[in-house]
Amino acid sequence: MSKKVKELPVADSKANSVLREIMAGDPVRIGLSILLGFIIGGIFMIVFSEDVVDSWSNFGADPNYAFSAVWWSIQDGYGALFYGSIYNFNADNFIAGIRPLTETLRFAAPLIMAGLGVALTFRVGLFNIGATGQIMVGLAGATFVSTRMELPQILHMLVAVLAAVLAAAVWGIIVGILKSRFGAHEVIVTIMMNYVATALFTFFLREPNLLLEAGGGGTPKSDRPADTAMLGALLGPSFNLHYGLIIAALSVFAYWWLMERSTFGFRFRMVGHNPTAARAAGIKVENTFIWALAISAAFSGLAAANQGLSITGGLTTSIEAGIGFDAITVALLGGSRAGGVVMAGLLFGAFKAGASSMQVAGVSPEVLGVVKALIVLFIAAPPIIRAIYRLPKPGPKMIEAMQKAEKVSK
Repeated sequence: MSKKVKELPVADSKANSVLREIMAGDPVRIGLSILLGFIIGGIFMIVFSEDVVDSWSNFGADPNYAFSAVWWSIQDGYGALFYGSIYNFNADNFIAGIRPLTETLRFAAPLIMAGLGVALTFRVGLFNIGATGQIMVGLAGATFVSTRMELPQILHMLVAVLAAVLAAAVWGIIVGILKSRFGAHEVIVTIMMNYVATALFTFFLREPNLLLEAGGGGTPKSDRPADTAMLGALLGPSFNLHYGLIIAALSVFAYWWLMERSTFGFRFRMVGHNPTAARAAGIKVENTFIWALAISAAFSGLAAANQGLSITGGLTTSIEAGIGFDAITVALLGGSRAGGVVMAGLLFGAFKAGASSMQVAGVSPEVLGVVKALIVLFIAAPPIIRAIYRLPKPGPKMIEAMQKAEKVSK
């Protein structure tokens, strides 16, 4: 009996230690960051709701109505987000009800592919802000193949996807060479090349004798992609979801295998942790930077193919849809891990899919922009979340893991 009494404190200590490590870990912190972002987003809905303002102006006459107005404002806003991105319980049938989820998957696919590219550079110790430009260049390659070449159905699509990947990869190689050979900072270079790629893509659309011109007109627009090059419908004509989702799934597996199981990925991670040690071990750090930026851009090229080969009309300059910059947030939120990027991409895809439903419900879609920005802010500042939720400080093992993560983010 005495032995059992002595063992209890030891067991309790181990349990507390495990609980402490869990509460101090990144998954809990990220989850609480998302929760806090939604809470503050709800506050915005309340403050800027006319019904809530009117009800609280008569608080003394009917306090219950004032509180119920607050509740219904939040419920209507986030309820519309759910109905527009997950499942619409007001739909006439299951097909119509599940359509919001398919839209979330459709919006999430390019975010995941581009997010994987940005995440790869994070783990190599780089910061790629050039996904926008890489997508634009990839769009040019995919559109040239899909509008100017005639090939059999499946082959045409594959060649168009490959053209987007190769064009984007070449754009990434330029950044890698400028960094490794001339010491240019990749952040500055990628930002500037975003402008170059966007202007170049617009130029192609405007000029009648170049690749993408659709026959004139005031709005720059490409020809319609050939039917043989289009990404086919994944679930039939009733849904907009296409084979881009399959490409995204394959991209996630490829990223996971590359970074976690391949020798190439081990070199990437080693350079990200400590370039000096990697160089001492015989790894050519400069060449690694070039490869990392090229492969990162190739993932953005897949996102470009997803956008350029899934529309029924011609391409315009707005086809990129902010995916390049959202990919940075997705990579940060996902912790540069394959599974994390998938979850973050699905979250942001849900935001895109549900924005219109929230607007119909009378909630400004910009509220979701505030929520996204706050989530990133809280994730980038862990002490804020720990102070608000009174989370324990990380233990020695957790501190060591966080130090490695900080080196990767730098």
